[in-house]
Amino acid sequence: MGFTLKVTNRSQKGLRGLPPTIELPDSATVEHAKKEIARATGTADFNRIGIFDPVSRKTLKDRLAVLREQEPVMKHGAIIVKDLGPQVSWRLVYICEYLGPLIFHPFFVAVRNHLYPAVYTYIKSIVPTPTTTTSEPLTSVQQAVFAMVMLHFVKRELEVLFVHKFSANTMPAPFIVRNSFFYWVCAGLLAAIEIYAPFSPSARPSPFLSSPLDVLGLALFVLGELANANVHWYLSTLRRPGETARKIPRGLGFGLVTCPNYMFEVVAWLGVILVARSPSLVLFIVIGSYYMYVWGWGKEMAYRKQFGDKYKKKRSVMLPGLL
Repeated sequence: MGFTLKVTNRSQKGLRGLPPTIELPDSATVEHAKKEIARATGTADFNRIGIFDPVSRKTLKDRLAVLREQEPVMKHGAIIVKDLGPQVSWRLVYICEYLGPLIFHPFFVAVRNHLYPAVYTYIKSIVPTPTTTTSEPLTSVQQAVFAMVMLHFVKRELEVLFVHKFSANTMPAPFIVRNSFFYWVCAGLLAAIEIYAPFSPSARPSPFLSSPLDVLGLALFVLGELANANVHWYLSTLRRPGETARKIPRGLGFGLVTCPNYMFEVVAWLGVILVARSPSLVLFIVIGSYYMYVWGWGKEMAYRKQFGDKYKKKRSVMLPGLL
């Protein structure tokens, strides 16, 4: 047994050689359909094939979603397709994103004794008076912030390599520049230039943990990182091998917000900010929170649509009572 779907191009140029229909088995997933269309059109990389809902015209992102369970697709007996262009794996994109801070922070620590004495004469009228000389070693607070930032992004790289599972294999290749820019510039370049400067708030001479804010910041960082890792691990094991059906996530934080991994991410960065007192990191997490909020509402809407009354609607997607 199987079923037939009408296939139409989304754009006028479209895929050459696209057949009017394709035959699929009852168990066919979105990825199965992509491979069948790629074979029929002679497309070398099936990941270039985008499949869209015939009614909403939104992409069917979950490559493991069973097509028979997609109501608009089966009701109309059709899908819309598009050549998405050259692709790059999601895993590679994430690795590149988080690599930026891991490069910039060690770099500016290494060159700070040469960089800041050379430029201070030109910028001293627009920056605070240094709390240490421009050639002194890192303060204990700066060392702590360096360790926190590095630990965070090493953790993220390890999760990308060994924990995360992606609903889509790839994204358009140009997106790797767009996605990486935010991390490389905000969390990498700007934050590193500011944090390790002798005139930054992190350069204060008081020892790390001598301030209650330092203690609170470290506690929030540890709590946020451990809880975030726990949620990521849970989400990666939500579907057992061979399962394709989406499930309602439950457990730590899911009773409060749609995406507790985002909540704990903010908690961890709030901890770093309390220690660093860094305007650059504030900018980074404010921008990042906006994107997490948008992604979180997308997930909330998807849960509501797919699970209906089985799903307990959330008013907040990442920060209880706020966002």
